[in-house]
Amino acid sequence: MYSQKPSKIELTEEYPCPCRRRAKLVPITLTEAFGCEHCQNIFVVAPEGDQIEQLSGLYTARRSWRWTGEQWALIYPGRDSYLITVASLLGVLLLAWILVIRYLPASIVTLFCIVSAFLLMVVLPAVRSWFSNRR
Repeated sequence: MYSQKPSKIELTEEYPCPCRRRAKLVPITLTEAFGCEHCQNIFVVAPEGDQIEQLSGLYTARRSWRWTGEQWALIYPGRDSYLITVASLLGVLLLAWILVIRYLPASIVTLFCIVSAFLLMVVLPAVRSWFSNRR
């Protein structure tokens, strides 16, 4: 298993292409960029010096990779937004549940508990799946 610790990218060295296994990234002279010899993509070194961003390609959003010393690790932007969404949903659900128990009759409380269980068992995994599979 490779270490996920970031390593500094040297502009004079060749690296494997993050898009293709057998292709190489070759430094572009007089720039802080690399070009793939096979897929023709251009990658710019980020100011931190341990990651690259893809400038060209089919994706609308820029993809970034971090060099671990042995391989590229894809950086997933927006991973924290899922946690914020889930925490907000659970907070609203808890507040609504407390208000329903306090002020409504038992039959409506039972119905609300069933709806809450549905939200936690079906909607929450669907939201998680949507966040993890979008690009």
